[in-house]
Amino acid sequence: MNDLTRIGCPCGAVVVTLQGEPVVQFYCHCDDCQTISGGAYVPVAIFPADAVKSVEGRVETWTYKALPRQRCAVCGGGMLAEVPGLGQFGIGGNRLPAALFKPEFHIHCRYAQRPVRDDLPHYASLPEMFGGDGQRVDW
Repeated sequence: MNDLTRIGCPCGAVVVTLQGEPVVQFYCHCDDCQTISGGAYVPVAIFPADAVKSVEGRVETWTYKALPRQRCAVCGGGMLAEVPGLGQFGIGGNRLPAALFKPEFHIHCRYAQRPVRDDLPHYASLPEMFGGDGQRVDW
């Protein structure tokens, strides 16, 4: 990833800069992400909080269950999700330039709507690096 990447909401009213590389990238199948996105799973890139800067526009912060999220105040496009207590932000992989999203695994596959068959590891809940048990699903 470039040293500085600019991403924006669908209408362009909000622009966020990302400094450096994401800590980790993955697909999340949890029921929270499904509810918020309306999709079966979402692409996520995790960045340290100090690497994420809002540079233009106004965002609204809201929480569905426990994850504070920010969206554009004009079009409602999701921009950031704060990972509580870890000093990190989740950025939708769909906001990154396509070639820069490089997922490493799938999480919360116990909630998967349908099996996703690819070469990535698929965790029933969370991998050990996230404090989970690392149990995988075998589609």
